[in-house]
Amino acid sequence: MSRLRRPDLAAEVARRNQEQFARLGGEILVTRRRRRWTQQELGRRAGVSPMMISRMERGLGGHASLDTWQRVATALGRPLGVTMARDPAEEPADAGHLKIQELILRLGRATGRGRSFELPTRPADPSRSSDAALRDDPQRTLILIECWNTIGNIGEGARSSSRKVAEAEGLAAVAGGDEGPYRVAACWVVRATRRNRELMARYPEVFAARFPGSSLGWVRALAEGTAPPQQPGLVWCDVAATRLFPWRRPSSATPPAGRSPAARRRARS
Repeated sequence: MSRLRRPDLAAEVARRNQEQFARLGGEILVTRRRRRWTQQELGRRAGVSPMMISRMERGLGGHASLDTWQRVATALGRPLGVTMARDPAEEPADAGHLKIQELILRLGRATGRGRSFELPTRPADPSRSSDAALRDDPQRTLILIECWNTIGNIGEGARSSSRKVAEAEGLAAVAGGDEGPYRVAACWVVRATRRNRELMARYPEVFAARFPGSSLGWVRALAEGTAPPQQPGLVWCDVAATRLFPWRRPSSATPPAGRSPAARRRARS
């Protein structure tokens, strides 16, 4: 972000102040007259001299304190609101989500696939959309990607993804034309934050059942352009959203409580 030099800063501040004092002074004048008050009456109500009221109304209230401006504005029933402009360096509210989408779309471009941002899976309802979609014409596949900065409601997310896949069948039919519909494939890309890692470690079987597709296969499909696995998948992206890597389900789980030692030995054999 560029910074103004001191002389330029002083000139910019003077210009902005002049505009604001003139605008506020005009508002005070119009409001006072609307109430049929004299400058003396407004000054009495606000605890400010009539001379100061006159200067403020003429746009010359630069030497008045913020407290004085607030007194006059409040006396008129229009309290003064002071705000700062939005920080140009501030990230958008969905910056984390956008960075994952940016990664997927960048990989799509690198692998020569058609790309869509927030693809509506139900054209009549644009609110129903896939975070990112890749169209692979050589593989005749439409790839739907759901990007997760933070996993919230797992069940609702899974149901939403299933609905989007079903709705995208219509788009796949159009893409396929006379040769038949494209295949619809789906994958979750999850930011590898500590919270997301801990959540998936607590429910490994839930995620494994929902995403049986090879995670390594999905990483290769997205990063290298190979054919995506037939089954839905889940892959990690690093916290900075610069690369993908596979999710590996724990190879073994703790036996359920209450099983006998013999049963546990049989389970291990």
